[in-house]
Amino acid sequence: MSNPLLEPSSLPQFSAIKPEHVVPAVDELLQRNRQRIAEMTEQPLLDWQSLVGELEQLNDELAQAWSPVSHLNAVANTDEMREAYNACLPKLSEYFTELGQNKKLYKAYEQFSQSPAFTELPDAQKKVITNSLRDFRLAGIGLPEDQQKRYADLQLKLSELTTKFSENVLDATQGWTKHITDEADLAGLPGHVLEAAKQAAESEELEGWVLTLDFPVYYAVMLQADNRQLREEFYTAYATRASDQGPKAGEWDNTDLINQILTLRLELAKLLGFANYAEYSLATKMAQSTDQVVSFLEDLAAKSRPQAAKELEELEAFAQTEEGMSDLQAWDITYYAEKLKQQRFNISQQELRPYFPLPKVLDGLFAVTERLFGVSVTELKGFDTYHDDVRLFELKRDGQVLANCYLDPFARAGKRGGAWMDDCRVRRNIDGEIQLPVAYLVCNFTAPLEGQPALLTHDEVTTLFHEFGHGLHHMLTQMEHADISGINGVAWDAVELPSQFMENWCWEPEALALISGHHETGEPLPEDMLNRMLSAKHFQSGMMMVRQLEFSLFDFILHRDFEPGNTSVQSVLNGVREQVAVLNPPAFNRFQHSFSHIFAGGYAAGYYSYKWAEVLSADAFSRFEEEGIFNQETGASFRTEILEKGGSKEPMELFVAFRGREPEVDALLRHSGIAA
Repeated sequence: MSNPLLEPSSLPQFSAIKPEHVVPAVDELLQRNRQRIAEMTEQPLLDWQSLVGELEQLNDELAQAWSPVSHLNAVANTDEMREAYNACLPKLSEYFTELGQNKKLYKAYEQFSQSPAFTELPDAQKKVITNSLRDFRLAGIGLPEDQQKRYADLQLKLSELTTKFSENVLDATQGWTKHITDEADLAGLPGHVLEAAKQAAESEELEGWVLTLDFPVYYAVMLQADNRQLREEFYTAYATRASDQGPKAGEWDNTDLINQILTLRLELAKLLGFANYAEYSLATKMAQSTDQVVSFLEDLAAKSRPQAAKELEELEAFAQTEEGMSDLQAWDITYYAEKLKQQRFNISQQELRPYFPLPKVLDGLFAVTERLFGVSVTELKGFDTYHDDVRLFELKRDGQVLANCYLDPFARAGKRGGAWMDDCRVRRNIDGEIQLPVAYLVCNFTAPLEGQPALLTHDEVTTLFHEFGHGLHHMLTQMEHADISGINGVAWDAVELPSQFMENWCWEPEALALISGHHETGEPLPEDMLNRMLSAKHFQSGMMMVRQLEFSLFDFILHRDFEPGNTSVQSVLNGVREQVAVLNPPAFNRFQHSFSHIFAGGYAAGYYSYKWAEVLSADAFSRFEEEGIFNQETGASFRTEILEKGGSKEPMELFVAFRGREPEVDALLRHSGIAA
């Protein structure tokens, strides 16, 4: 049978890809790669093309087959696709471990790095080589054979465990629903949520309404449901997903997985000569030491906590005085915070939604991109897809096509929660021809009701800008070698710089005029509403800051101090909360059991990156504040110094080239409404 995963195509043939194609394609590509690498490494004194170029080609062809499979597993999950995906994980883990421990290949890179030809290479190509040599060392190239085998076993097991963690979170999220027949129980919930819940009930041939744990629904309940019991029920179900607590206690439980993952990560780090996994994690990041990271986070916490404590006191006083609520619980915080915000600023996310229809927001986002970076974005029709919601865009500059971008905007069954950018194709030079980059942008917004466009909250608008910032980093790169192209080779604590940077335009009146327009009348966001929204920007920013610092410190300290059999994960989290949090959740809360960023994503001992990069992005944006938020020269400078350079230089070097100095934390505190 012909296999669409093995047929070269500029874009994936999604409609043709079936679960039964996956394993044969991966098997064939891995066998071919192994054979070609064995032949390569028998050749004497390889040059750039016969070594780096050849390896890049092999791995890119493998990535082009695997990328759509991995994507479909995340956005169109079925039992059959999951089974095929999981069957390949050990094969891929084994292959990449072999690659990292291939002594002949390492020797070829080492010899090349010491040859006269290396000294004549451009700096970008030298960076590819030095990164590769570092990665060989981090893959255990210097270990004795028995320890190399153990390293391979650890990588394989970790791949399986982290995938299972993610599956458990998805299954637990979709495994709980609330069926309601009395409309009075739904008081306060907006019309679009009720309509969607009614449709969900009809699809199950039930009377009334069915509410899910998909984030847009969960958040609407927390924010607006007047029924306190309903809020408590939802909070409990959401905060105990995939754990030993709550309504589905023990089902899809991640408790043992968390301990196994942490134990194996520690062993892996020690095998490579690091004291702990946090140290190992920093080997590829900007931060220089574990002490530096902890001090950075604790310093931010010390500066933010007094404000957070004051904000909580204000909220408690409001709930008591205005609402007669003296016993404020975790499921009340969001609800009363929204009421306080409305009282203080007369503004709500619900009031803003009609002004942010998705088509208008996208048009505005693309207009901002064009004004800043000289890049136009147009929609393409008639492409191969896996769902009707998916859209495809083309990016051009000076009439030249630069990249393509898929957008999958709405929450649905079988789709992983959250929002992310992933690469589908990476920019690289193939025999003088440039392969254009292609990005996936995935969000989980509320789907539109019939006859209406999707209406976004301002928070969702910010999420879209954030993910598009990652997308621009991937798509506007001018690098021609896969290892440093786009976000490849970029230190993980700098990867969030472009994404957080783009969020700033969601708060600028000049940009808001482009991204807002009432879905019925087209009128822009009224000035008084805009002013109220801007006034509310820093509402409870102290509480939000300490919450993010709680997650960051928990992740980092857990990976720094974990001792198998001695460390209680819950105790570490409780200890961090005592130090930085102003609000402790109920004892049954199991936030860590669905913390996919660190137990299933790439942020293990790296969640601090969000705050670290926020310092960079706030300071980078301060140059636009000084020179004009649509200053074309400043935009061109950010494009050429940051977005186009990918991983070709160290992030600090790129930042200084753009900003003229090293970053300062003051801009972040100012942007967060927190006094330094």
